[in-house]
Amino acid sequence: MLTPKATYDVVVLPGDGIGVEVTADATALLGALAPRLGVHLDLTEIPCGGRYYLEHGQRDWPVGSEERCRAADVILLGAVGWNGPDGQPATMADGKMAGWSPVIGNRAKLGLYANVRPIKLLPGIRHGLSGRFAQVWQPGQVDLIFVRENTEGLYSGIGGVIGDAAIDTRVVTRAASRRVITKAFELSRARGTGAPADGKRRVTCVVKHNVLYGCKLFLEVFREVAAAYPDVAPDVAIVDSFAMFLLTRPEYYDVVVSTNMFGDILTDLGSVLQGGMGMAVGCNVGDDHAMFEPIHGSAPPLAGKDAANPLAMFGATAEALRWLGHRYGDERLGRGATAIDGAIAAVVERGQPLTADLVGPEQAAPRSAVSAAVTAETLARIG
Repeated sequence: MLTPKATYDVVVLPGDGIGVEVTADATALLGALAPRLGVHLDLTEIPCGGRYYLEHGQRDWPVGSEERCRAADVILLGAVGWNGPDGQPATMADGKMAGWSPVIGNRAKLGLYANVRPIKLLPGIRHGLSGRFAQVWQPGQVDLIFVRENTEGLYSGIGGVIGDAAIDTRVVTRAASRRVITKAFELSRARGTGAPADGKRRVTCVVKHNVLYGCKLFLEVFREVAAAYPDVAPDVAIVDSFAMFLLTRPEYYDVVVSTNMFGDILTDLGSVLQGGMGMAVGCNVGDDHAMFEPIHGSAPPLAGKDAANPLAMFGATAEALRWLGHRYGDERLGRGATAIDGAIAAVVERGQPLTADLVGPEQAAPRSAVSAAVTAETLARIG
């Protein structure tokens, strides 16, 4: 563990669309919170994403941005993706999406090998299904953590188009599998609560090992790692059936680990349990660097309408402070994280103000009102 710093260097990557709006809310909160905590945060904003590429050409963020991210103590990311003149998502000359560098590039180059996505249902959340809101799952049933391998798999960027065929190469290595699976077992042991159904510490490995070679290797490594954690029960699920079980018995799961694309899809599905992607946080963590984000996209149709749900971005901000506090042994940052989490929970339980994705259009409050409520509640908790 490192020692507390006089100044923490925070890089903010707003990205596109609603990413710009929710990161502005998060940085405003940090600006008000830091003096109350007695810490100094040096916030540096770097433009990036589809709009940056369309306006500047050649690159999806400025020269030197990668080095700036590498030097930061922590990174906050909004969301990337913007349509070009043809109405399609902007794509760079190499075929990658405009916004690849700050997202997938950072994950790979900074060694952010674990995408940790907590799925927890807060009291007060009703589930929006088929245009209606109802309490489908109970808060006590939904409290699990996904750990997604974040640097290889089908998102390795290896492939191309050959004539009338397209090829994407899926890379799964023993080393990358071992470190992310170990992370999952460590998380289960550290949080100690176990699954809501039985209180048992459990890590579920989600694979398609009956078909895919990469999954055979991933499962082999899972079993090797599990042997070193006798206090944590190993569990294996086939990805397609797991998708059903995630919704029909979420209380069975404690920590879930999977390969990159499976984890990406399943965590978006799992966000339904907690109220949607407006509530879902992604923690991209490695041994020395970390980047925190809401898992939702840039949502161009919502941009500029003061309608986006900022709660996932606030949750990501809390996780960033918590990670920094743990890394540097700084309890002040942990207090800030707890205050933000408590503020989010309090606003949700009160039921107002909340955005349309949580209460429907008739009762919806603007994003700015939700952000103001969370900020005020956070500061009140610090005093």
